[in-house]
Amino acid sequence: MQMFQKLTLGGFGFLATVCFLVATAHGQDRIVPELPQAITPVTLTAATNPVSGKSEFRYQGNNIPPVIRVLPGSVLNVNYKNDLAAQSTEDCVGHPCMQMTNLHFHGLHVSPNAPQDDALDMIASPGQTLHYSVQVPPKQPPGLYWYHTHPHGESYVQDLDGMSGAIVVEGIERYVPEVLDMRERILVLRDLVLPTESAERKRVMKSVSMQTTQCGTAPEKPERAFTVNGSLRPQIDLAPAERQFWRIVNASPDRYAYLELDAASFDVVALDGMPLAYHDPSIRKRSMSHVLVPPAGRVEAIVTGPPADSHAALRTGCFDTGPDGDSNPAMILADIVSAQPSKLKTRTGLGGAPVYETFPSETLKRLKASEPQFVVNFTEDKQGFYINGQKFEMNAGPMLTVDVGSLQHWRVLNPTKEVHPFHIHQVHFLVYALDNKPVKDPVWVDTVNVSYGSSVDLVMDFTDPIIRGMSLFHCHLLSHEDKGMMAKILFR
Repeated sequence: MQMFQKLTLGGFGFLATVCFLVATAHGQDRIVPELPQAITPVTLTAATNPVSGKSEFRYQGNNIPPVIRVLPGSVLNVNYKNDLAAQSTEDCVGHPCMQMTNLHFHGLHVSPNAPQDDALDMIASPGQTLHYSVQVPPKQPPGLYWYHTHPHGESYVQDLDGMSGAIVVEGIERYVPEVLDMRERILVLRDLVLPTESAERKRVMKSVSMQTTQCGTAPEKPERAFTVNGSLRPQIDLAPAERQFWRIVNASPDRYAYLELDAASFDVVALDGMPLAYHDPSIRKRSMSHVLVPPAGRVEAIVTGPPADSHAALRTGCFDTGPDGDSNPAMILADIVSAQPSKLKTRTGLGGAPVYETFPSETLKRLKASEPQFVVNFTEDKQGFYINGQKFEMNAGPMLTVDVGSLQHWRVLNPTKEVHPFHIHQVHFLVYALDNKPVKDPVWVDTVNVSYGSSVDLVMDFTDPIIRGMSLFHCHLLSHEDKGMMAKILFR
């Protein structure tokens, strides 16, 4: 059974729709945007679960984080209320959590200034409410984004508790028209902490067919299992040869999803909310047998149902996080169940032509051949985690200032013995080289894995005038960010 809830938001002279959908184990179906009359702000609450003592989102009486759907050019109004208990039973960076909270609208090309995507100065203590008014640009790439809490020092615990949800910017059918005729599923991957009691721990690990041998070079034993929309190893209905549109977000604070689908491949159409065609109209999709989705990453792909006589599953493979990393073993995320093809109502897209933002090939070639204008160096020791030798402080100034209107060549170095996913707020970047070697199929993303002992080279897109203000870049292993692996950047 599916339960549907709809709210509406307006902006920029016309109305937009935000739809909220409560998930069942079978995933989440597409809700077609409507253009109703009323304008209603979203009220989201941070609360403490009275049984577990963990933090959670609440919306209209339930604790399942809603999916937010918006149109390009709309305004997302959110009233975010902090009803967390004044005293926490959870530990944040070596001390009881202070119960502060806020929101980050991950991947959206919006202002970092209040009352928009301000993760620095907009923060609520228990009893306080934040009022967000986020102006989604008309040229925002349509795709899958997400929201999660971002209070420095407490991000890891709140995200591990499940304080996150998906955002869909509508209009991807402008780039891939065939998805309008497919069933859509939004799959949010989160963490289930394995039980400490031995028998129950083994039962959970067995239930997802979790790899029990050592995965990669990390010596630690597994600590978590992935859930899909809050369920452990759910079933997904997919008829033989049926094509569905899957939109997957890795909302784990520190686990990698190395996705594969038995007897099928992913026809990827977007990564991190960015349609592949957005910067290169000649590329509509790419077929991939495996897709690495780092923490905070997203993938949107067309999948085709396997033969009826096969047992199929959506899986994550073993991913080597490094000798100092965490165990990231293989397991089954969901079973594919053969069923009759979905009966869909006739749907219409947003209309209009797709927006393409292309850069001259000579400009990109010249930039790639140049020396990096900025180098991000991830380091760590027993005292903490650092960027360019500095541990993040809330009252510190920006590590660098960038003039809006430019493309820049950045290099990210990781000399440590564990992986670090690099993320920057407000913008996407082109990943074009790994360890100084050209990438075969460069992609635009907002989060990229940097393997241990490796480097990545990026073309940073700082051309959007909307992004002016103080922003952030950091490792998206949120425990590392909480312990100092973050820095400020001033866009001017």
